[in-house]
This record gives sequence, structure tokens and C-alpha cells, in this order.
Amino acid sequence: MDLVHTLPHSSRQSAASTRTSSLTRVDIALFNGFTLPTVAAIIEIFQKANSLAAARSGRTRYDVSLMSAAGGRIASSSSVFVWTDDVQSHRGTNDTHLLYIAGGVGVEQASRDERLSNWLRRRHPFSEIVHPIAEGQLLLQAAGLPGRYCPLLYDGNEAHGRHPARSLTQTPDAVSTALRIVEEDLGADLAQQVTESVAPQPKAPVSSSIKFGVTPQISQKILASARWLEANVDRPILIDDAAQVAAMSERNFLRRFKSEIGMTPSDYLLRARLNMSCRMLVESRLPVDKIARRCGIGSGAQLSKLFRKYLATTPTDYRMRNNAAL
Repeated sequence: MDLVHTLPHSSRQSAASTRTSSLTRVDIALFNGFTLPTVAAIIEIFQKANSLAAARSGRTRYDVSLMSAAGGRIASSSSVFVWTDDVQSHRGTNDTHLLYIAGGVGVEQASRDERLSNWLRRRHPFSEIVHPIAEGQLLLQAAGLPGRYCPLLYDGNEAHGRHPARSLTQTPDAVSTALRIVEEDLGADLAQQVTESVAPQPKAPVSSSIKFGVTPQISQKILASARWLEANVDRPILIDDAAQVAAMSERNFLRRFKSEIGMTPSDYLLRARLNMSCRMLVESRLPVDKIARRCGIGSGAQLSKLFRKYLATTPTDYRMRNNAAL
């Protein structure tokens, strides 16, 4: 069974034209240790769309619900807390449902929670789009379910020029999907306003993250090792550990990784740690020293040294500047 690339049986474009004023429910499955930035961007997109739609017609279009196995307060990987509804108390409706599943370091434990898996099995048949975010795919796999992506983002007559068409071997970005849905439901002009108004994510010092599933020149073994490095930035890592994840000798792993990724595993790990520290500086109020330790950098002094080298600033100034921009 294909667990990744399935599309709705009917075109979202034709369905949307028949329900221009109906409510769309956006359910986002969360768990302790989920990664916040993409989830926050999706929420902001639909909330901004609601605000603009209400100004035009007096009606909102999207109802966003944050769900977790037990409900209540859930901690993101950067120690920002959000409030969620209990999946057991969540009842489906006849409205259109879109289902997002968060990714993050807590996904393995969450995938063993039958409450969440059972809820996904109940909601999946009634959800027009089922979109895992990064590691969220593991939750779907644990429940034995496929993803279901927006057909307008793939090859076909319905794909618009503003959104480059993808083949069925590629997984669309979750934020791009949200913006495409808004465009189809509410029009290109309003979608453009949403795109322009959504606050940009803080920029990482050096691009290092791999868009898993959309880089065919990178082998699955090297992708798995890169994903493992990003998931373990908070602890000491030996290159041999990453080589074992890729099932390669250390020498072959070093050669293949640099050839396929474009940098050494050590450089990739450093950039992943810096990227995580940038996110935590903006998303949390943790002291710089504690952020450094959680990112595997060791101390606030060492983090400051790296920030001056790669960003020509300090962690404190980076936090102040990016918080002021949000």
C-alpha cells in the first residue's frame, strides 16, 4: 500500500466551486515535542484568511482545531506551550475537513499512542487532505494510513502557473498547500494578501535542512543519516554513529555525505544546531545558556562565538531583532 502519495478521488477545484461559503475545518494533530514553526505558519495563514474573508463577506471560512491524544497543554520542541483539544471529545461534522499532522522529535513516542492512531483512522476517510509535516509521516505509517495531498499542486490541467507542478514522487510543502487551498477557496487576490502579511520565519545562519522527499539526487541512506543528525542535535554525536544509521563504513559515509549533501556531516550538524538555536531564541524565553545546551553547543559563550562568526551578531541581539519583526 502506498503510504505517501495518494490524491483525493475528486478534484478540489470542482468541489470548491460548489461550496464557496461553506466552513472548512482544519484539524492539526500535535504531540509533546512537536516542531512549532510550520504549525504556527499554517495557523497564521488560515487565521489571516479568515480576517480578510470576514472583512469582505462578514463570514469566516476556516475553523482551526489543535488536537492531541489527551488534550490540554502540549509542549513544542522549543518549550513553547499550546492548548489542545482531546481527540476523544472531537466529533466530525459534514463540513470539509483538512488534516495536518505535526512533525518533531516526539513523533516516535506519539506513534505508539493508540488514542492518536485511532483518531487518525477515524478522521482519515472524511478528510479531503491529509498532510503530514516532515516526521509526521511516521504517525500516519503507525496508523497504517496514506497521506492525501492537494491535487492542484501536482501535474495536471488544474495546476496554476504560480504553483509549479510536482510529480507524484514529490511531497508538497505544508505551507504551500495551505496557501494553495486559500487561493482556491477565496481567490488569488486574497491569497496574495495572506502571503504578503504572514510573518516570515526567522532566517537560519546557513541553509542546511534537507527537504526530505523532494531531492532525488540524494540517496535514502544519506537522507536518513541527515534526518538523524537533525533529530539528535541536543546530544554528543560521533560521525561513526551517523555512518551506522546509513549502514556504511565511516570512510564511505564521509565521502558520500559530502558528495550528495554538499558539506561534511560535521558542518551539517553544526548548521542544524545553529538553526535550532535561532528558532529557540525567537520561539521561547529560555536563557541563552540553556538554549545552547539544548542545541548541543555546550555553553552560552560558545553559542555567542558561533553567532558572531556566522551571523555577525550575538544571540541576544538576534532574539531582539527577530522578535521585533514578528
